[in-house]
Amino acid sequence: MKYIETGIEGFKLRFAERGDAAIILKFIRDLATYENELDQVKGTEEMLDYSLFDRNGAEVIIGEYNNNPVGFALFFQSFSTFLARPGINLVDLYIEPEMRGKGFGKKILSYLAKLTEDRDCGRLEWWCHDWNDSAIKLYKKWGAFPINNIRVYRLCENALTELSKELK
Repeated sequence: MKYIETGIEGFKLRFAERGDAAIILKFIRDLATYENELDQVKGTEEMLDYSLFDRNGAEVIIGEYNNNPVGFALFFQSFSTFLARPGINLVDLYIEPEMRGKGFGKKILSYLAKLTEDRDCGRLEWWCHDWNDSAIKLYKKWGAFPINNIRVYRLCENALTELSKELK
């Protein structure tokens, strides 16, 4: 297993591997609980293994402090038609509550910024709930900015199925 040093003693990063689905799912559930959206988590360890490692649908960075997983970032490659270049889209970034305030989240985001540049991508993007003032303040402090006049729209479950039938 290859580790990425962060400059914080005891804290290092690594890419997730097959066998990490349980800890990834735990972090997803913990994040969903924090966001009051646990009822929306439908994924299982098996689904994560298949989607992450068989389909290569996304990548995961796991942050470890003193060899214990304390957070993660799940991301995938996107594409900007305006830039005519790929980008990285961060789906979730989560640090366990007792580990927050130590700079771990910023180190993970910093690594993703470096990865974005190393892969010759044009941008790193992510979503943030508008009620998450503490995260928004940090993101703005680090130079990130919200995209005005854009809202995320989502089709899933029955609505997705119904719209897909329009092709027939």
